[in-house]
Amino acid sequence: MAELAEPEKIEAILRELAPASDCQGGSLTQEAALLCERGWLRACLPKRRGGEGWGCEPAGTRDAFNALRTLGRANLSVARLFEGHMNAVKLITLYGNEESAREVADAINAGMLLGVWGADDPAEPLAFVQRDGMLRLAGAKCFASGLGLVGRAVITATTPTGQQLLFVSADEPERCDYSAWSMGGMRATQSGRYDFTGVEVGDDALIGASGDYQREPYFEGGIWRYCAAHLGAAEALYHAMLAQLTDRGRADDPNQQRRIVASAIAIESARLWLLRAADEVEASGAEAAKATLSLLAREATEDACRLVMEHAERALGMAAHGENSFVHRMIRDLRLFLCQAKPDAKRGTAAATLTSMAARPEQL
Repeated sequence: MAELAEPEKIEAILRELAPASDCQGGSLTQEAALLCERGWLRACLPKRRGGEGWGCEPAGTRDAFNALRTLGRANLSVARLFEGHMNAVKLITLYGNEESAREVADAINAGMLLGVWGADDPAEPLAFVQRDGMLRLAGAKCFASGLGLVGRAVITATTPTGQQLLFVSADEPERCDYSAWSMGGMRATQSGRYDFTGVEVGDDALIGASGDYQREPYFEGGIWRYCAAHLGAAEALYHAMLAQLTDRGRADDPNQQRRIVASAIAIESARLWLLRAADEVEASGAEAAKATLSLLAREATEDACRLVMEHAERALGMAAHGENSFVHRMIRDLRLFLCQAKPDAKRGTAAATLTSMAARPEQL
């Protein structure tokens, strides 16, 4: 596990690999293999399963936060897949039984990348029929990241009593539809539609009880993870802006100094918000209300990211828009990633909590 102490090397390798996968149909096979080889996939397991508790145990929270920032600084598409892997382990650790926990550990130790696919195809939402100890699935998931890379996924199915989690195989190529993803950003995530119609699994695929998926503080509260990746991207843009301005001899221009200082304040403010949210949401016995901290941290992070993107574009001018440049790729990916998921609704939920409690954030 010594490689886990070398995030700078991971970041450098992933940056070097990124241009080749930044296209429709691009593959993150090498990147996923790297994370497996260096122990990062395994680190997401609980310590008693041979991992480091990244994202699933309080002691692993800071390392998980820093790992997601590291990946965000290198390649947001990789960070997106890794966050899904971490989330899958978290959900099964929270709600799964001993058998499913052992199954996950065995799969990850064998090199498998996991995912969480929650978005239903609007025309064919996922459902299942339970009969004689078996589940027969029907419907599809859209915006499914990691098609062809994710071996097993935690998915959701709507039931009369709430969302039910299932842990199922997701490795049949004929069920993957990559054409369903045509976004200008996050092109390397190998996202698309996965059709589960006709899949049959044992009822041991059920994870927890209906309604567990949206239980707080881990549902909305868990968004600190992908926000950490957002922050990493903003940090990378900040460093790219500093480096290019310095190389051009323009870092002492008062207008550029204003942009540098404003960006520095923004990323540090977001980092502190996210650290508090992550620590308190992931603390043992955390109350549901702690999820509001993640919602507020998300707002702070989005504001910081948008400010840094604007300042980087203004500071670097046309150089920020070079088709194959690091800055252009990072801005393109970050603008899209910030749209996840239903940000206006999350803001409204945070506002409602603050209003009902008549509270300042420090009182949450």
